[in-house]
Amino acid sequence: MDYTENALRRVNAYKGIIVDVTTDMVKLSNDAVTLREVVCHPGGVCVAALDEDDAVYIVRQFRYPFREHLWELPAGKLEPGEDPFPAAQRELSEETGLEAAEWTPLGTLYTSPGFSTERLYLYLATGLTRGTAHPDPNEFLDVDRVPLTEMVRRVESGEISDAKTVAGILRAARIRGV
Repeated sequence: MDYTENALRRVNAYKGIIVDVTTDMVKLSNDAVTLREVVCHPGGVCVAALDEDDAVYIVRQFRYPFREHLWELPAGKLEPGEDPFPAAQRELSEETGLEAAEWTPLGTLYTSPGFSTERLYLYLATGLTRGTAHPDPNEFLDVDRVPLTEMVRRVESGEISDAKTVAGILRAARIRGV
Protein backbone atom coordinates (compact mmCIF):
# COMPACT_ATOMS: atom_id res chain seq x y z
CA MET A 1 0.00 0.00 0.00
CA ASP A 2 1.23 3.50 -0.79
CA TYR A 3 0.77 5.84 2.18
CA THR A 4 2.40 8.87 0.56
CA GLU A 5 1.04 12.19 1.80
CA ASN A 6 0.77 14.96 -0.76
CA ALA A 7 1.35 18.58 0.21
CA LEU A 8 -1.51 20.90 -0.68
CA ARG A 9 -0.34 24.09 1.00
CA ARG A 10 2.55 25.30 3.16
CA VAL A 11 2.41 28.21 5.59
CA ASN A 12 5.63 29.49 7.11
CA ALA A 13 4.75 29.80 10.78
CA TYR A 14 8.14 30.84 12.16
CA LYS A 15 11.55 31.81 10.78
CA GLY A 16 14.33 31.43 13.33
CA ILE A 17 18.10 31.49 13.67
CA ILE A 18 18.52 27.70 13.55
CA VAL A 19 15.13 26.37 12.46
CA ASP A 20 12.08 27.39 10.52
CA VAL A 21 8.64 25.96 11.25
CA THR A 22 5.95 25.36 8.66
CA THR A 23 2.38 24.17 8.88
CA ASP A 24 1.57 22.00 5.88
CA MET A 25 -1.87 20.95 4.74
CA VAL A 26 -1.56 17.43 3.30
CA LYS A 27 -3.81 14.94 1.60
CA LEU A 28 -3.58 11.44 3.08
CA SER A 29 -3.77 8.18 1.14
CA ASN A 30 -7.45 7.81 2.18
CA ASP A 31 -8.17 11.29 0.67
CA ALA A 32 -8.59 12.90 4.11
CA VAL A 33 -6.87 16.26 4.64
CA THR A 34 -4.85 17.07 7.76
CA LEU A 35 -2.09 19.36 9.03
CA ARG A 36 1.58 18.58 9.58
CA GLU A 37 3.90 20.85 11.54
CA VAL A 38 7.44 20.62 10.21
CA VAL A 39 10.61 21.90 11.85
CA CYS A 40 12.96 22.67 8.96
CA HIS A 41 16.63 22.26 9.96
CA PRO A 42 19.69 22.25 7.66
CA GLY A 43 21.16 19.14 9.34
CA GLY A 44 24.37 18.49 11.16
CA VAL A 45 27.45 16.35 11.62
CA CYS A 46 28.77 14.24 14.48
CA VAL A 47 32.28 12.79 14.84
CA ALA A 48 33.52 9.80 16.83
CA ALA A 49 37.25 10.58 16.99
CA LEU A 50 39.27 7.55 18.13
CA ASP A 51 42.96 7.60 18.92
CA GLU A 52 45.49 4.78 18.63
CA ASP A 53 44.42 3.43 22.06
CA ASP A 54 40.72 3.32 21.07
CA ALA A 55 39.91 6.25 23.32
CA VAL A 56 37.19 8.59 22.09
CA TYR A 57 37.14 12.37 22.44
CA ILE A 58 33.97 13.85 23.90
CA VAL A 59 32.86 17.35 24.77
CA ARG A 60 30.78 18.55 27.70
CA GLN A 61 28.52 21.54 27.20
CA PHE A 62 25.43 23.08 28.67
CA ARG A 63 22.31 22.32 26.65
CA TYR A 64 19.78 25.04 27.34
CA PRO A 65 16.55 23.22 26.32
CA PHE A 66 17.22 20.54 28.97
CA ARG A 67 19.07 22.81 31.44
CA GLU A 68 21.80 20.16 31.70
CA HIS A 69 25.48 19.71 31.00
CA LEU A 70 25.82 16.80 28.56
CA TRP A 71 28.76 14.74 27.37
CA GLU A 72 28.54 14.40 23.59
CA LEU A 73 30.62 13.56 20.57
CA PRO A 74 31.89 16.67 18.75
CA ALA A 75 29.14 17.88 16.45
CA GLY A 76 27.73 20.90 14.72
CA LYS A 77 25.11 22.36 12.44
CA LEU A 78 25.43 22.45 8.68
CA GLU A 79 24.95 25.67 6.82
CA PRO A 80 22.17 25.35 4.20
CA GLY A 81 23.60 23.39 1.25
CA GLU A 82 26.93 22.68 2.99
CA ASP A 83 28.74 19.41 2.27
CA PRO A 84 28.77 17.30 5.46
CA PHE A 85 32.35 15.99 5.22
CA PRO A 86 34.19 19.36 5.38
CA ALA A 87 31.73 20.39 8.11
CA ALA A 88 32.70 17.31 10.14
CA GLN A 89 36.39 18.18 9.72
CA ARG A 90 35.68 21.75 10.79
CA GLU A 91 33.66 20.79 13.86
CA LEU A 92 36.24 18.27 15.10
CA SER A 93 38.98 20.88 14.78
CA GLU A 94 36.96 23.70 16.35
CA GLU A 95 35.73 21.73 19.35
CA THR A 96 38.76 19.52 20.12
CA GLY A 97 41.71 20.86 18.15
CA LEU A 98 42.07 17.44 16.51
CA GLU A 99 42.74 16.70 12.85
CA ALA A 100 42.20 13.22 11.40
CA ALA A 101 44.05 11.42 8.60
CA GLU A 102 41.30 8.85 8.02
CA TRP A 103 37.54 9.34 7.87
CA THR A 104 34.88 6.64 7.70
CA PRO A 105 31.21 7.52 7.17
CA LEU A 106 29.01 5.89 9.84
CA GLY A 107 25.73 6.66 8.10
CA THR A 108 22.98 9.17 8.66
CA LEU A 109 20.24 9.62 11.23
CA TYR A 110 16.88 11.32 11.06
CA THR A 111 16.67 12.91 14.50
CA SER A 112 12.88 12.99 14.76
CA PRO A 113 11.22 12.16 11.42
CA GLY A 114 7.71 12.75 12.71
CA PHE A 115 8.20 16.51 12.67
CA SER A 116 11.78 17.51 11.76
CA THR A 117 13.82 17.56 8.55
CA GLU A 118 17.09 17.38 10.51
CA ARG A 119 19.49 14.76 9.17
CA LEU A 120 22.75 14.03 10.99
CA TYR A 121 25.81 12.66 9.23
CA LEU A 122 28.01 10.48 11.45
CA TYR A 123 31.73 9.93 10.93
CA LEU A 124 34.55 7.93 12.49
CA ALA A 125 37.81 9.89 12.55
CA THR A 126 41.15 8.12 13.12
CA GLY A 127 44.83 8.87 12.63
CA LEU A 128 44.50 11.85 14.96
CA THR A 129 46.94 14.70 15.45
CA ARG A 130 46.55 17.37 18.09
CA GLY A 131 46.20 21.07 17.56
CA THR A 132 44.44 23.86 19.42
CA ALA A 133 40.68 23.95 19.83
CA HIS A 134 38.96 27.11 18.61
CA PRO A 135 35.26 26.92 19.51
CA ASP A 136 32.74 29.40 18.19
CA PRO A 137 32.56 32.63 20.26
CA ASN A 138 29.34 31.59 22.06
CA GLU A 139 30.38 27.96 22.53
CA PHE A 140 31.75 26.89 25.91
CA LEU A 141 32.86 23.30 26.37
CA ASP A 142 35.27 20.90 28.02
CA VAL A 143 37.05 18.11 26.15
CA ASP A 144 37.77 14.69 27.61
CA ARG A 145 39.35 11.49 26.35
CA VAL A 146 37.55 8.30 27.41
CA PRO A 147 38.20 4.65 26.47
CA LEU A 148 35.67 3.47 23.89
CA THR A 149 34.73 0.52 26.13
CA GLU A 150 33.88 2.97 28.93
CA MET A 151 31.76 5.08 26.55
CA VAL A 152 29.86 1.96 25.49
CA ARG A 153 29.23 1.24 29.19
CA ARG A 154 27.96 4.82 29.69
CA VAL A 155 25.64 4.46 26.70
CA GLU A 156 24.30 1.11 27.91
CA SER A 157 23.74 2.44 31.46
CA GLY A 158 21.81 5.47 30.17
CA GLU A 159 24.43 7.91 31.46
CA ILE A 160 24.84 9.18 27.88
CA SER A 161 21.44 10.29 26.60
CA ASP A 162 22.29 12.37 23.54
CA ALA A 163 20.98 10.36 20.56
CA LYS A 164 23.72 11.27 18.08
CA THR A 165 26.36 10.34 20.63
CA VAL A 166 24.65 7.03 21.42
CA ALA A 167 24.49 6.15 17.72
CA GLY A 168 28.04 7.32 16.99
CA ILE A 169 29.54 5.41 19.92
CA LEU A 170 27.67 2.18 19.13
CA ARG A 171 28.53 2.35 15.42
CA ALA A 172 32.20 3.07 16.17
CA ALA A 173 32.28 0.23 18.72
CA ARG A 174 30.79 -2.17 16.16
CA ILE A 175 33.50 -1.26 13.63
CA ARG A 176 36.22 -1.64 16.28
CA GLY A 177 34.78 -4.93 17.52
CA VAL A 178 34.16 -3.58 21.02
